Amino acid sequence: MLVHRELGDLTIAHMDCDAFYASVEKRDDPSLADKPVIVGGGRRGVVSTCCYVARIAGVRSAMPMFRALKLCPDAAVMRPRMEVYAAVSRQIRVLMEEMTPLIEPLSLDEAFLDLSGTERLLGATPALSMARLADRIEHEIGITVSVGLSHCKYLAKVASDLDKPRGFSVIGQAETLDFLAPRPVRSIWGVGAALAKRLEGDGIHRIGDLRPIGAKALSARYGSIGKRLHDLSMGIDKRRVNPGEGAKSISSETTFETDISEADPLIGHLWRLAVRTSDRAKAKGLAGRTVTLKVKRADFRGITRQAQLAQPTNLVDTIYRHGETMLSRMLDQGPFRLIGIGISDLSAQDDDASVPADLFGADQADREGAEAATDRIRARFGKDAIIRGRALR
Repeated sequence: MLVHRELGDLTIAHMDCDAFYASVEKRDDPSLADKPVIVGGGRRGVVSTCCYVARIAGVRSAMPMFRALKLCPDAAVMRPRMEVYAAVSRQIRVLMEEMTPLIEPLSLDEAFLDLSGTERLLGATPALSMARLADRIEHEIGITVSVGLSHCKYLAKVASDLDKPRGFSVIGQAETLDFLAPRPVRSIWGVGAALAKRLEGDGIHRIGDLRPIGAKALSARYGSIGKRLHDLSMGIDKRRVNPGEGAKSISSETTFETDISEADPLIGHLWRLAVRTSDRAKAKGLAGRTVTLKVKRADFRGITRQAQLAQPTNLVDTIYRHGETMLSRMLDQGPFRLIGIGISDLSAQDDDASVPADLFGADQADREGAEAATDRIRARFGKDAIIRGRALR
């Protein structure tokens, strides 16, 4: 039972699936129901997510796998099944779209919803509609979600994290200032470790500490983010739920079981990751104007390089070739423990757009035709029906 004076007036919701990947794994294998489950890579990989049983033992997302297994040695470790998680995410999206077209996904497992004006259509207040949605997702799809409801996006997101799992929390206008004041500044959405350290070094530890300083002084001290810090300290967030906001980038990466310095195996991994990135982009109907290569050295230092394209692309051949060029320039900095490649500056795919013919030589059109034929074969007979020789390296 949830009671709040503003329950009938709040319309901005944030919904977050509870331990999404792990919940899907438990749904698909009931024998895992009461066991700690970690979704991630091998012993040298990192934790993508884990169930709440594993979290009790201290396991957290992005934790190195070897450390997670020390904390929770009995955990069942599952390799990520991104295609399955994406399919479940689409099922949830269909249920959300029955309530409102104003949906702004942040990732596969979370989204903002604006339910303004839906009361007559749905025959219920936004609060009751969100409770019904959470119930449908649990019973029809088999996973649980947590919901935050408030008067702005910032506080709706904060609220959804207050009572996980299966939570439903509300932050109204009346209690906004009192609620925010004692919370640490590093809990503000968008404040990273570096900014948090700087704020705390200046004696600003709690959100309430920002208010007496004022927006003008904060802007003078911290630049453009200063006004935003002041606004959020007051619970002011004028951003609308924007259905046009989608993925900012599409990428794939892998962590090796042992460090790699040789070119051939690195190229093989790079090609397979480029294929995965290309497939995801094509499935979403998106293309990117920037190709990003990411590596992590044996000493954990990360290196990132980018290539700007004349036109957006989602072609694996183009993504790979730019990545290979960048990789060749940093091979002497190995060995590497991780490699990844992605595209950003995304836009809707233009079927008539292609990479300029002279970029990689006169045979670019032939490459594009071969890739299109390969895609058709893989779509019909499976992803492993046809592969390139470099994928075997």
